[in-house]
Parts: sequence; C-alpha cells; structure tokens
Amino acid sequence: MRTICFMELKNDLLVRVLEGQEVERPPVWLMRQAGRILPEYRKVRESLSGFIELVQSPDLVAEVTVQPVDALGVDAAILFSDILVIPEAMGLPYEMVESRGPYFPRTIENKQDVDQLSSGKPAAENLSYVYEGIEKTLNKLDGRVPLIGFAGAPFTLYCYMVEGKGSKTFSKAKKMLYADPQLAHHLLQKITDTIIQYLLLKVKAGVQVVQVFDSWAGVLDSSIYDTFCIPYLKQISDALSPVCPVILFPKGAWFSLPALHQIGSSGLGIDWSIDPAYVRSITGAEKVLQGNLDPCILYAQEEVIREKARQLCDGFGRNHIANLGHGVYPDTPLDNVKIFVDEVKKYRY
Repeated sequence: MRTICFMELKNDLLVRVLEGQEVERPPVWLMRQAGRILPEYRKVRESLSGFIELVQSPDLVAEVTVQPVDALGVDAAILFSDILVIPEAMGLPYEMVESRGPYFPRTIENKQDVDQLSSGKPAAENLSYVYEGIEKTLNKLDGRVPLIGFAGAPFTLYCYMVEGKGSKTFSKAKKMLYADPQLAHHLLQKITDTIIQYLLLKVKAGVQVVQVFDSWAGVLDSSIYDTFCIPYLKQISDALSPVCPVILFPKGAWFSLPALHQIGSSGLGIDWSIDPAYVRSITGAEKVLQGNLDPCILYAQEEVIREKARQLCDGFGRNHIANLGHGVYPDTPLDNVKIFVDEVKKYRY
C-alpha cells in the first residue's frame, strides 16, 4: 500500500501498468522528449545563457516539460532536469561545455574529498529549484498525464565525480573500483543516500513515478556491476517503492539482468541491444519492461516506423511501456516521432 496519495489523473495508463493492472495498450513516452526535437524547446534555449540556466529556472522547466505532452500526445511527462544536479548539491559543481558536455573543475580523488561532500537530506534540500519546478509543472499539466521524476544512478554519478567529464571508458573511475574499493563504496553510499532523499522530496512535491538512469552501466562486467551497482540500486528501490513506482534503466547491463530483476522495482528499462524475448525468459511475463526501440529507426520512412512500432508492442506483450532504448536524438524529424507515438496509441492487446 502506497503511503502518498496523488492528484487524480485524466490519463493514468503509465501508473496502472506499473501497478500491475491490466490495460488496453502500452503507454508511450520518450526519453529526452523535452528537448531539441521540439521547435518550442529550441526557442526557449536560444533566449538563455545555457543549459544550466534552464535547469535552474522553475517556470521554464515547467514550460519545456509540458511541451512534448502538447506536441506529441505522449502518456507521461518527465521533469526537465539534469542528473548532475546531485553532485552539485553535494558540493561538487559542474559546467556544461557546449559541444563537449559536462565538466567538473574539481573531482574526487581521495577520502578527504569524499568526507567533505554533503550528502543525504541536507544535500537534497539544496535543490529547491527542482521541487519548485515540479509544483509549477503539475499546475500546467492539470492532471492530464503523470509526471516522472528522475535521478542518475549512483555508479553513473560516481563516474562523472571521479572522471570529471564524459568518457568512452571511464578508466579513471573504474581504476578506483579496483585500486581502492573501500573508497569507491564510501563515495557510492554518500551518493545513494542523497539520491534517495532527492527522489523522496520529488515524490513529496508531486511526481507520480521515478526513474533511475544508469547510463554508464555498460562499461562494467557482471561481477563488478553486481558488487558496486546492484546493492545501491536496491537501496533506492526499497526506499522509494513504498511511495511510488520505480523504473530502473541500466543501459547496457544485459549481463546483470537476473540481479536487476531480483531488486524488485516496478519497472525495468532495457536498451535496443537486448532481445525482449531474452529478457522475458529471465523476468517472466509479469515484470513491467520499458523500451526498447533503436532511436535510429525514427530516421526511417513512415511505413517502416509504423511496422517497427507494432513489432515492438508484439514482442514485449503485456506489461510493457513503449519507449526508445535510450534518448531521442536531437536531429530526429519531429513528424517521425509523432508517427511512432501515434502507432503505439493505435495498438490494442
């Protein structure tokens, strides 16, 4: 029994699926749906100094979060934000460098660095602009669809905090796992404590679903992932599941699907490299799975997109949330995104 009551929703398809109810079709939304594919979003961005200004502006966050609900007709909104607000709230600020991505002027190198970080509720309370953005977004949505709040997974945030920037290998971050595992666990626990409090405050502010993005899961092998990731994801799922549905999205972690399934989250997102039938062989038919269309399919002709959308829904069967296997690419034709959403919404079990 969930301990928080949410506003009544006009379209509660996503929530009903995640709560194990039978529905007539899969709900559909897209990762990065609030972004450069929308001309309305680009217009907002052009008026600002940069990405971080947008993330920290509650009125604009509400505006861009609701844009894809209006433009695409998706079954959920996902709060516009950034996974790296958590390291910043913990005392490790970052910059967003145009065409290069995130950059941390200061990184975590030793125990003293970790000890100096704020964590848990005191750190999460530094993000008042996020919770204000939720309030303003809910007012704009007016119960049309559920609002998803998200966070980066502990390992993914750890990667940025140790490496200092994006990387193909995250070798510096991985080095600490092997060379000083005790320090790595110390940092991962402080990050986890902060994520839990951050997501609980998001739920208190009104989000109806939370998703945890482990974007860099695929740089690890199964034994390391099971040691340095699974226990912390379980802590998050255990803390949040009593108050709202939790979706875990560990991109590239096909090797740890049995352990991920055992965590017991409401939903599990998978990327396009994994066969749904293989996942179902591990999770069974009752587990809610999310994904996993290759984003590049949205560059195809209309008939191909519609066929692939139907195949996607057929392949997963019931207990499925239609989505991409990762975020929609910025240069994806908007009409093609609409075609995908439209075809899923036509589908019936």
